[in-house]
Amino acid sequence: MVIKALIFDFDGLLMDTETTLLDSWRAEWTRHGLRLDESTFFADHGGDTTDDQYALLAAAAGPGFDRAASHARRTAYRNERHRSLGLTAGMADWLREAEGLGLRLAVASSSRREWVAGHLARTGDLARFEVLACGDEVAGHKPDPAVYRLALDRLGLPPEAAVAFEDTPHGVSAAVAAGLRCVAIPNLYAHNARFGQATKLLQSAADCTLATLLADLEAAT
Repeated sequence: MVIKALIFDFDGLLMDTETTLLDSWRAEWTRHGLRLDESTFFADHGGDTTDDQYALLAAAAGPGFDRAASHARRTAYRNERHRSLGLTAGMADWLREAEGLGLRLAVASSSRREWVAGHLARTGDLARFEVLACGDEVAGHKPDPAVYRLALDRLGLPPEAAVAFEDTPHGVSAAVAAGLRCVAIPNLYAHNARFGQATKLLQSAADCTLATLLADLEAAT
């Protein structure tokens, strides 16, 4: 079936909010004279892990830990970083190219709709996306395929008519479970060896044109 739509993950794929997240937590651990264990920082599932991260920091920092103050500092730090944060390398070109090819665009993210829409509006890219399907609209987070199924339902398309784009192994698993072909562009904190389920693996959206990529996908079916 001809590809009619592209469905993108958000965090780490369209925008590198993973680095700002890690940096904000690293700064808080350092403030308490502690070292964040970065090897276990990123979860193997979508959704919010804030409470878990604060529980770890509070246990390490001891009884004097002030979560409210920590959260205020961390949020302010991250918000400042986000003021100048744009799309990841090559992604703006892909989105423009997709529009020229007449492709429909969607986002399928485990994050809240307010978060996704706010960032895309800030960069002027929100109007490019016909559909947003977000974590606060489904019961399960990736690798649960619910958010991809919601995106397909809102597009009114079968999975064979769309391609997913992901930056994490659990995101790829969610897309594949929804019946989608999935192009993986691993984020800085995900190992390439864990993307065996992906239909195709790239290091960056800048590696090739979107037209070339889609032609390769269609030729392989």
